[in-house]
Amino acid sequence: MFARMLKLRLLNAVAPAYFFTATAVTFILHFGFFLPTIFPSSGESLKGSALLHAVVFLFLMLNALGNYIMTVKYPAESANDPVIIPACSPDCSDRVDAHYLLNGRHFCKLCKKVIFKRDHHCFFTGNCIGNRNMRYFIMFCIYTSCTCLYSLVLGVAFLTVEYAISFENPLTFLTLLPLSTGYFFIGGVSGPQLFLVIMLYVWLGIGLVCAGFCCQQVLLVARGQTWCQPQRGMPAQSRSPWRSNLRDVFGTRWGLGLIWPVQTVETCAGDTAEPEPHTE
Repeated sequence: MFARMLKLRLLNAVAPAYFFTATAVTFILHFGFFLPTIFPSSGESLKGSALLHAVVFLFLMLNALGNYIMTVKYPAESANDPVIIPACSPDCSDRVDAHYLLNGRHFCKLCKKVIFKRDHHCFFTGNCIGNRNMRYFIMFCIYTSCTCLYSLVLGVAFLTVEYAISFENPLTFLTLLPLSTGYFFIGGVSGPQLFLVIMLYVWLGIGLVCAGFCCQQVLLVARGQTWCQPQRGMPAQSRSPWRSNLRDVFGTRWGLGLIWPVQTVETCAGDTAEPEPHTE
């Protein structure tokens, strides 16, 4: 138990550093290599295209970073519970990272706080995702996925222009990493070139994972559930229609929140929950 908690705490410290490092590397590759190579300085039309791609990339990245900050700024702890380690309820499944209490609350061992409507602990943000920051977390996943997949497209375009690699055959991308690794060990591919190829697969992996995770979270929100409830075999607590459940998370100004990381949900309301039925 102690060793596993130690691993989780280490991951909780390393994951945010990995996120910011990957963000910085992506930014440098875009403006230091991709755009200058794909769109040379000659020609007004190319300058316009480069500006358009720069604006689109900055829009996606700033929204991803902005929603990341909002997820951390509005933590999900319950304001009505004291900052102490409470006793577990009889329904607690004795998980490593959190204990289930009552009335939809959990005590997170990593955050050391009581979380209202806890969904899960996100290691990349370093805090729990719950009722107050679920909307920002979902938008963070959406824009992170879009940023990574957009970076993947520009990275492939860079390889096509700089090294005349054709990606018309889908097998070209599938075999790019193993072939590049083999050529690297025999001196045919340099370290920066191999690093770029690895980043293509990193962007693809993160983009697909974030997209899938976002779809799962939206489905749970529409059902009025959190990720913890299906794990404990509990049905959805909310009997409201899916539109109302989405509005509770995304707020009434959800349209504005889609294009800019602003507060669209009320965070000063009291954390109240209906008592859950308990059988001995």
